[in-house]
Amino acid sequence: MIEVKHLKKSFGDVQVLRDINAVIEKGDVISIIGPSGTGKSTFLRCLNMLETPSAGDIVFDGENLTAPDTDLNKMRQKMGMVFQSFNLYAHLMIIENIMLGPTKLLGLSRTQAYEEGLELLRMVGLSEKATAYPDELSGGQKQRAAIARTLAMHPEVVLFDEPTSALDPTMVSEVLSVMRKLAQDGMTMLVVTHEMKFAQDVSTRVFYMDEGIIYEEGSPAQVFENPQKEKTKEFIQRIRKFNYEIRSADFDIYEMNNGVENFCIRHAIPEKQVYSLLSALEELIAMMIVPQLPPDNIQIDLSIGYSELSSSVTIELCYAGNEYNPFDADDDDLALKILGRRVRLTEYRYDTQNQLSMELKNG
Repeated sequence: MIEVKHLKKSFGDVQVLRDINAVIEKGDVISIIGPSGTGKSTFLRCLNMLETPSAGDIVFDGENLTAPDTDLNKMRQKMGMVFQSFNLYAHLMIIENIMLGPTKLLGLSRTQAYEEGLELLRMVGLSEKATAYPDELSGGQKQRAAIARTLAMHPEVVLFDEPTSALDPTMVSEVLSVMRKLAQDGMTMLVVTHEMKFAQDVSTRVFYMDEGIIYEEGSPAQVFENPQKEKTKEFIQRIRKFNYEIRSADFDIYEMNNGVENFCIRHAIPEKQVYSLLSALEELIAMMIVPQLPPDNIQIDLSIGYSELSSSVTIELCYAGNEYNPFDADDDDLALKILGRRVRLTEYRYDTQNQLSMELKNG
């Protein structure tokens, strides 16, 4: 249905979309997720040519939208868009907002447009608001009316640009319920959203965007339960990071501990876990790893991760020197015993450097 090939978009010297490639099939419900500022909305606006791509092709129903002779108005009738700011005409009643496009662009009679408009309002639960004006509606009602207006043009695809971001949290569910129904009815949809539950439950596929590309894509199960790339993992699990470099055997352990403590305070990590973390780091770095390294080649990179989703704390260490896994120490080693009470090893590997991953125990 839609094929995107090497799509690029720049605003002046700022390249927002670097190289987007995607295929959207009929009936797909694709949730587009990722950090703010990664080009998600720009991608949607390029799809229906509200933004002109800097390079690349967008082929919709066999027609290249970027070709100079394409009838964009005709193609846009097949690709509806729902904006975060509703974009309803304040001086028109809701039913008039819905009738406007079908009468002006599709050639429907006012009677037919009125009947179809009322049916769409019933579908989104707003038939009693047909003669109300936009200012008389709540934010959730306005967005449902905007969806009905888009559907009145009989689109083949609907693009949703963060449709719930401007809503009070109490109104989000009413809009998502309408979108769920559209998905169940087989509407092809691309949805830029921060509603992870919706993306996980309703999507057929998920695009995670970062660095101006579709950084990772797959089924909701793949992306949410088993993401393959580090940035995707950090976004999905809402991981916050603390990084620290050690370049001397006489490194300032008090400075490191202070940085770790401040990080833990910012993210409300329980005091008992903070104590366990500091104790584990002291045994692991000062007592076990540093003594194994040549004094003239102390290179240790520490990264502590905290997941807001699972409340888990992870420790990752990358250090130079010969292959050395501190968890292989003698069972009678006091430092290992202390370490073992604080953390569990999740992975050790050696690839030109030692790489160690651990998770802090809750106890």
